[in-house]
Amino acid sequence: MRVTYFADTDTTFIELSDGPPVETRELGEDLYVDVDAAGHVVSLTVEHAQKNTDGDTFSYRRLPSKMSA
Repeated sequence: MRVTYFADTDTTFIELSDGPPVETRELGEDLYVDVDAAGHVVSLTVEHAQKNTDGDTFSYRRLPSKMSA
C-alpha cells in the first residue's frame, strides 16, 4: 500500500494494489474509488484533501492478527 499526497493539486492518492483499474466510481464529492475487472478496490483518490481529511496527522498502524495468537 502506498499513500501519495500531491500538494500542487491538494490530492491524496491511496494505492491498495498494483492491479490495473478498469473503472472509477464516485463515492461522494471529492472521493473516488478505482476498481479492477473483478470489482476489487485498487485505489482511492481524495480531492481537496486538506479540507476533507486531517492529512497533517496521518499515521499508519498495523495491528496483530487474531489468528496468529
